[in-house]
Amino acid sequence: MPLLMAALFTSLRAGWAPTWVAGAVYFAAWGWLTPPVILMLHCTMHRPFMQRFKRLDKLHPWVMTWLFGIPAGYREHHMGMHHAEDNMGDDLSSTLRYQRDSFLHFLAYFFRFFFLTLFTLPAYLFRKGRNKQGRRAVVGELLHMALIALALGLEWRFGLIAFLLPFVVCRFMMMAGNWGQHAFINTSRKNNGIANSITCINSGYNRRCFNDGYHIGHHMKASRHWSELPGDFLANREAYAKAGAIVFEGLDFFLVSFLLWTKQYRTLAKRFVRLDGAHRSDAEVIALLKERVKPVQAWEVEGMGATQVAA
Repeated sequence: MPLLMAALFTSLRAGWAPTWVAGAVYFAAWGWLTPPVILMLHCTMHRPFMQRFKRLDKLHPWVMTWLFGIPAGYREHHMGMHHAEDNMGDDLSSTLRYQRDSFLHFLAYFFRFFFLTLFTLPAYLFRKGRNKQGRRAVVGELLHMALIALALGLEWRFGLIAFLLPFVVCRFMMMAGNWGQHAFINTSRKNNGIANSITCINSGYNRRCFNDGYHIGHHMKASRHWSELPGDFLANREAYAKAGAIVFEGLDFFLVSFLLWTKQYRTLAKRFVRLDGAHRSDAEVIALLKERVKPVQAWEVEGMGATQVAA
């Protein structure tokens, strides 16, 4: 990526190619490389990348953040908040309160994250006593923004293409992915990963992105190695079926979100996996999916004698 950045900067300053050509080439390369890089970082958050070199293990997410536009507080958001709250009411990226087949609701969800996370994430972490994570979240985001400002001042076209656009697009895509991952909520069951997440199997996305589609298995055991996720799904298929898990074949989370925004429930129904092998018509599947995307006001938590409030 540094070589691509250097080539872009040199091309823009020397006028070797029109800005739109240089920008399109760079942005295409960035778009191809970024998804597996993000999911590589995701894996190394849950399982150390370099056991013997702990400082390097902590450093490489910062470097990747600046090169690819990944949120500087990604580790703190994902590990310090998202997995701790598991998409429930205190999760700053919770989907519960939204109508999850509405693009307008998604935009409200995205803009809330984009403009407020610099304040809400550290506030959450400090409130929970995770002060070190809170400080890292603030410092990381401010340094990232300072780098973007520096690049824009050095060569505004370079700063825009290499830093500002990735900063915006990466956040949009990450929230679109999280929206799809947690779009279908089953409030009739305890929130144990199955009721709150979906799984996508047999997709090219899984092959490129460390089996990220097996999201139920990941939420049930976050430290599970990515190579073990398909086997875990097959071993627990019956349990998934009994718990009413939502599983799609040949889709990824971004496509799930897009199909919801465009109300393409027939396509979702055709890709829906009947885990128990029982006959279920597309109309029945569509009714189930529509029920599961409604905003959640309160969630009776099984076996805990309490109610989790979504908003």
